[in-house]
Amino acid sequence: MKISNSNSIYLPKVCSKLYHYYSTTTTIPNITTTALFNKYVDKTSVYSWNSIIAELSRSGDSLESLRAFSSMRKLSLNPNRSTFPCTIKSCSAIFDLHSGKQAHQQAFVFGFESDIFVSSALIDMYSKCGQLKDARKLFDQVPHRNVVSWTSMITGYVQNGNPHQALLLFKDFQIEESESQSDGDGDGEEQVCIDSIAMVSVLSACSRLSEKTITEGVHGFAIKRGFEGDLGVGNTLMDAYAKCGELGVSRRVFDEMTDKDVVSWNSLIAVYAQSGLSEEALQVFYSMVRYTDVEYNAVTLSAVLLACAHSGALRPGKCIHDQVVRMGLENNVFVGTSIIDMYCKCGRVDMARRAFDRMKEKNVKSWTAMIAGYGMHGRAKEALEVFYHMNRANVRPNYISFVSVLAACSHAGLLDEGWHWFKAMEHKFHIQPGVEHYGCMVDLLARAGFLNKAYDLIKEMKVRPDFVVWGSLLAACRIHKNVELGEISARKLFELDPNNCGYYVLLSNIYADAGRWKDVEKMRVLMKNHGLVKTPGFSLVEVKGRVHVFLVGDREHPEHEKIYRYLEELYVKLQEVGYVPNMMSVLHDVNEEEKEMIIRVHSEKLAVVFGVMNAVPGTTIHVIKNLRVCADCHTSIKLIAKIVDREIVVRDSKRFHHFKDGFCSCGDYW
Repeated sequence: MKISNSNSIYLPKVCSKLYHYYSTTTTIPNITTTALFNKYVDKTSVYSWNSIIAELSRSGDSLESLRAFSSMRKLSLNPNRSTFPCTIKSCSAIFDLHSGKQAHQQAFVFGFESDIFVSSALIDMYSKCGQLKDARKLFDQVPHRNVVSWTSMITGYVQNGNPHQALLLFKDFQIEESESQSDGDGDGEEQVCIDSIAMVSVLSACSRLSEKTITEGVHGFAIKRGFEGDLGVGNTLMDAYAKCGELGVSRRVFDEMTDKDVVSWNSLIAVYAQSGLSEEALQVFYSMVRYTDVEYNAVTLSAVLLACAHSGALRPGKCIHDQVVRMGLENNVFVGTSIIDMYCKCGRVDMARRAFDRMKEKNVKSWTAMIAGYGMHGRAKEALEVFYHMNRANVRPNYISFVSVLAACSHAGLLDEGWHWFKAMEHKFHIQPGVEHYGCMVDLLARAGFLNKAYDLIKEMKVRPDFVVWGSLLAACRIHKNVELGEISARKLFELDPNNCGYYVLLSNIYADAGRWKDVEKMRVLMKNHGLVKTPGFSLVEVKGRVHVFLVGDREHPEHEKIYRYLEELYVKLQEVGYVPNMMSVLHDVNEEEKEMIIRVHSEKLAVVFGVMNAVPGTTIHVIKNLRVCADCHTSIKLIAKIVDREIVVRDSKRFHHFKDGFCSCGDYW
């Protein structure tokens, strides 16, 4: 909106807002809003217009606030220093840079550009509109900066992804504060003092930077200044430590907070959920519900749903969904999107689709969640249909939307469709491909057997390839037994992620397949010298509301004897239907008999057997594995599903596998 371009004085919304304002503060007769405006407002008074602009701005009606400002100027009334801050804040709220520049120009004309409140509002407006250079230029020109000016500029750097500069500015802030206090001579000039709001901005920068020593330094400063009891500081500090990987410290900050609000609880739940500690996140939520008077809200439920999604805990997820319905939050776009994500990651993509279809309002994240859900379940055609529908609904796909589309194509081996949308995202939608998009395309090409094309694409990348890109090529080299490209990708991975022993194991297996036993031994020596140990595989299965964890060869479970007896019975039946063990995934330094025994007790097999033994007859068994499912387990579970006449769903580190009647939804392409 151009605030100086109004052709007439705009009053209707102003009148209704005034009516609401006066009706909630005084007793007034039942008259029309226009009559109210004429009765209570002096249209020739700039002070009356300032009140209207401020009321509209405070109530979140920014567009109407700007129209009121335009109407005031149409009456040839000159604004004063109180007019501009709320007008400029309204521009910030709707990211209207053009109107913000016009307001800046008029503030300059009327001599208020240097006013501390006007300049602070302008700094905030330019920052929110992504114009950091203009914001900093204005900040540097302010003759007497106050805490609001400093905080606005620091926040601007944080919001625009420059936390390092925000922290450097905070150092300057401390210097100016010290000089201000030492030079205080009673001349009436306000001293600059760092407050809790400024500390929240600085801690937000620490969250973005994710460096423990810096966070500890700022934390120490906050304690020294007595801010540790402030709710906003405590809540932001929890997030800052969590981003550094210091979850224990984050929890300690929470426990030491004297007062906790819903944001505090939401922050801790989100910290655990985002770190994959789903059980801890759910326990915090249960504590919040049982022992506190704090009422949870839509943000709480979204965080808990994220925890359920990570752990694949379907039953708690359903309970949270029921609570969402009872609270009337199903149409909340953020909660609705979390429900879609939860059902998809708990293996119930059809339930996710029903929740998606019931949503009255959908944003780009809602559409993208549904596309990603279909993709991870190998249902690429449905994923693309949702994407086409999204375009027809005039919802513009974003960066993540195309990651989801390309991942769906990769999971299903849709090479032509993948290439089409990879090129269209840049040429049609003007989105530059990032490392995630390249990773999907390399995976798609390489697994389809086009290893050289995948390698050529890596060399043409406009961004630096990461370990995901090279890892996709290495995994495909194992499938297609390409030693040369396997060595190239492995060398890159040893540089990018030197502590991940999985790459050494993959290259070792490539060498073993080629009969290069000296190189196999070389890999083992390298792993030993670097102190690397293969990541243990584990699998989770939810039965009757409880999650059970299994490791390879697990004998810690209280029912392990029953599990192994039933597993032996199943192996007899497997052999009767033609099962032959696939021992390609077992290390080559054990004999054939030992290999067979090792693969027989892989964690996913134990989890599946336990589920078959204990789940309600006829129900689907859901298993989650932290690594990719091996070829032998994939074959075995297909046959077990047929033998016991059950559907078995396995979520591995890459995708979902739906086993039924001796087949898998992936079509043996994973």
